[in-house]
Parts: sequence; C-alpha cells; structure tokens
Amino acid sequence: MIKNFKKTLIAFLVVAIFFLVGFFLVSQNISTHIPANIKTVQVGGANIIVDVAITGEQRSLGLSGRSGLKANEGMLFVFDYPNKYSFWMKDMNFPIDIIWIGENLRVVYIKKDARPELYPETYGPDKDTKYVLEVVAGFADKNNLKEGDKVIFTYAP
Repeated sequence: MIKNFKKTLIAFLVVAIFFLVGFFLVSQNISTHIPANIKTVQVGGANIIVDVAITGEQRSLGLSGRSGLKANEGMLFVFDYPNKYSFWMKDMNFPIDIIWIGENLRVVYIKKDARPELYPETYGPDKDTKYVLEVVAGFADKNNLKEGDKVIFTYAP
C-alpha cells in the first residue's frame, strides 16, 4: 500500500511540475505562436525588410538610438494580443511613419511623419491592433498607403 502511495505521489508531483513550468513560460510571454521569423512585410506594394521586436525589452527600445533607416527597412512590433498600443518618439533621431496593423493583417491606422522633437507626444489608434510597423517618413505617401490595405508577412525557413 505504501509503494502505491509513493508511486501516486510521484506521478502527482511530476504532473504538478509540468503545469507549473507551463504556467511560468506563458506568464513570461515565451510562446511559440509569436512569429519571430518574419523577414519581410509587404504593404502598399512595397516589401520592407524588418527587424522584429517581440519581447518587452525589444519593443521598449524600438528604433531608439539608431541614425536612420533605408527606404526598404523597418521594424515590426509583434504583440501577444490585440490592444490599443501607443507609441512615442523617445530617443529617436529621425522621423518615421508608424503603421498599426490589426490581427486580420489590415492597416488600422497610420501616423505619418512622427517627429522626434514632438516627444513626449504619443500616437495610436482608437482600435485594437496586434502589430505595428515603423518605416521611414514619407513611406505611406510614396506608396499610397491607406487604412484597410492588406499586409503580408513572409517568413524565413
């Protein structure tokens, strides 16, 4: 009887540890559903090579401190769930266009020519989004980008 109790207790502890580890990973935003391997974003007929910001630290840093972007470069911020995400221009050195993208991969809102000198002003849509794309200022006008436009991600193998 004591042997069966020990086996049951050990099985229970193994299952409990499994669930605790799973809960810890989810609570730390470590999940496999976040597309870390996105390499390009196609929007408005243009392909943008992106750096992907997934972690809170990466999203917080963003493009801060960089000297600029090329016309075909950008940063894609990927969030765990749709929400109303606001952005500011803290420690930025150049103006950008900021494009908010819904979970359905449609453009939700565009802030054209966000300028560093306007910090601490914040920008954001009144609708939920899951992704935000930062590109060089003038990109939205050059590519006739508008709300509702389709966005396509391409992935690295």
